[in-house]
Parts: sequence; structure tokens; C-alpha cells
Amino acid sequence: MRKSLHYSMAITGVLLFFSILVNGQNNRTVYAITDIQKQGSSWNYLRKINLQSKSISEVLLDGTDANQIAYDATSKKQIENTGIAAKNNFALQPAFSSGVAALAYDKKSNRLYYTPMFIDQLRYIDLKTMKVYYVTDQQLTGITVKSSDQGNVVTRMTVASDGNIYAMTNDAMHLVRFGTEKNFMIEDLGTLADDPSNKEISVHNSCNSYGGDMIADNEGNLYIITARNNVFRFDPVTKVAKHVAVISGLPPAFSTNGAAVDDRNKIIVSSAADTTASYYTVDPQTWTATAYRISGNIWRSSDLASSNLLKIKKATSNLIGTIDDPVNTNSNNLQVFPNPVTENQFTLQFSQIPAGNYAVQVTDVMGRQVVLRVVNVNAEEQTENIKLHPNTAKGIYLIKATEEGGKYSFTKKFVVQ
Repeated sequence: MRKSLHYSMAITGVLLFFSILVNGQNNRTVYAITDIQKQGSSWNYLRKINLQSKSISEVLLDGTDANQIAYDATSKKQIENTGIAAKNNFALQPAFSSGVAALAYDKKSNRLYYTPMFIDQLRYIDLKTMKVYYVTDQQLTGITVKSSDQGNVVTRMTVASDGNIYAMTNDAMHLVRFGTEKNFMIEDLGTLADDPSNKEISVHNSCNSYGGDMIADNEGNLYIITARNNVFRFDPVTKVAKHVAVISGLPPAFSTNGAAVDDRNKIIVSSAADTTASYYTVDPQTWTATAYRISGNIWRSSDLASSNLLKIKKATSNLIGTIDDPVNTNSNNLQVFPNPVTENQFTLQFSQIPAGNYAVQVTDVMGRQVVLRVVNVNAEEQTENIKLHPNTAKGIYLIKATEEGGKYSFTKKFVVQ
């Protein structure tokens, strides 16, 4: 009886631990860029939404304050000369000069990364100290002059499941990735391609697909929710954007400008234009919106950011690599020889996978990319030699081969010794 009781208590403790662990992954804070006026349209003030009390805070940071000290992100020293005007007649100071519509919250570093709309520079706020840092030794996109249609303006940014942060221009011609380590390593990954099923709804279309925001799920996908309430999903490796829905249930005047995953695995969206200054939550299963009632004052918002990933479930399927079950973890269709890898190179064998071009990506346990190359598979049994950098650390790695259309994806774990 005593043993049974101890066993029951132990099981209860384990279940409670995992319950706390799982529930603790969902953060109840969403950061928002607003104006100082409820109906204003200058996006220069940082606030936060408390999802538990459903209230919006007072201003956390006044992005119009010209006396705000800016620090260099690399040296951590104060930037003395911030008064030089940038292109498009916007000064580099204050912190939110030219307005902000792209914001991402990295919980690990407790930083808010952002970029001013018309200044091509990555910046971040250290939420512990509320100091503002500018990345001065790298450009975000390399586009210093912004086009009249704002096509090359960055308005979407999010933290993905691989730990990297992704940003995108309105025209989807520039997908930018950067890390949160010391040197950031800003990379322009290039343009998105339309999935053939999109037909007339292109991810590059200014009428349907500009503006909005970006979120990420726990399977490595990114989602663009545009100002016209269209939803596109894509894998940042293949960069093929599939139009998956138009959000229903929103008022006619509502343009989605901010989007963030909330603590209930819904998507909270805000508008910079809706005169009702309301917020909505969107069910990602049906892409239907319902009103989200905020207590107290409400502000229109140009961007939202949280640390939560959209949790999706893979459909059950007996077929390997079908579109219903696009990722087959530790698939027998991929083999690594030798495994463990001992000399910084290995042979990757493809076995009976559909022919086509595959993006082959090797990542470490933190989701950091080690290798990326494109392989054309045209035989039932095919091998490719993959070389690793000589300084590749020992440990467990994941290799993923994704067909360029995103229809098939296969993964395999291996060890480097």
C-alpha cells in the first residue's frame, strides 16, 4: 500500500512538473507599438498587453525622445554622433525615428528587436535596462533608399523555432535572417516564390500582400499575415509561400498590422487603421476572428510581438513525406554514413524519395544552421558527400531535406564525434 502511494505521488509529481513546463512555455505578455494618441498614426511608443488582465500598459519607452541615449550593439559604448540624417530625410535619432512596424521579442535574451520603417538598421531594446542599441557595422537589408510604394520597407519580423529572427520586406523580395549572438550575422536569404496553388493571390502583390506581420510555429514554418488579412505559410529553407487563408470575421475597415501568438495558441491581431481601435483573436484551425475585449484604454497598433510559437500538430498518415504529413522525423529515406561522423564529412544517401530539387540543411541542437546546399535528386538510390567545417563541435545534429515546393521533407539525426 505504501509503495503504491509513493508511486502514485511520484507519478503525480512528474505530471505536475510536465504540466508546469508545458504551460510555462506560453508567455502572457505581448509587446505593442502604438501612438501616444488612441486614434493616432505615428508609431513611436512601446507598450505591452497583459493577456491575463487583458489590459494595455502605459508607455514603456518613448521612441520620440531625442535625449534617449543610443549604444553600439557591438562595443556597448554610447554612440556620440547620432544626429546625421539618414536617407529619406529621417534622422538616426531618436530610437523610433520614422516609426516602427517590425518588432520581435526574444525571450532568451529578453530583448525586443526592431527596425525603423525608413532607416535600414537593426536595433534592439534591452528590456532589463531599457537601453537602446544600434547595429552599426551591418545593414539590415542593404537597401538605404526606400521605394515610393514602400515595397522594400521591412514591416514583418518574428523569432522562429530555430532561435533565429526573420524579417521581411513588404514585397517579399528580401527575407532576412539574423541571430541573437554577439555578431548577429545578418543574412539576406533572398526572395520568396509563390506556390503554384496561389494562382492570382501572389505573396508579392501590393494590393493583397503588403504590410502586416509575421509569426512562427513549432515546426519551423513562418506565416505572413498581410494588411489585407491574407495568410501565407512558408519554410524559410525552401522559401515557397503557400496562400492558406483569408481571415474571416474582421470588420471591413480592419487591416491586420500586428500579429502575435497568445497564451492559448491563438493569434492576437491589431490594426493601425481600424477606427474602433479593437483587437481580435484568430483561430489558426479555421482562420476565423473573434473580438478580443481589452479592459481600460485601447490603442491602435502597428505591430505586436510575443515569445510564443504557434503549436501545430502533424496530421496522422501512413505515407512518408506526403503533403498531409510533410515532415518525417528520422526517416529511413535518408541515411548518414558513417554515423557517428568522425572526420568532418559524411555520405548522405537518398532512398526512394520523389525526384526534384531538395534544400539540404544541417542544424545543431540549438537549431543553428551548419550546412545549407541544394541537391538534385534524380535516382531511386543516390548519394551526396557533405562536408562540415573543421571547427564543427561534437554533438547531435539534424539533417533535413526539403523538396523545393515544400511537398516532401525528410529528416535524420546523426552524431559528430
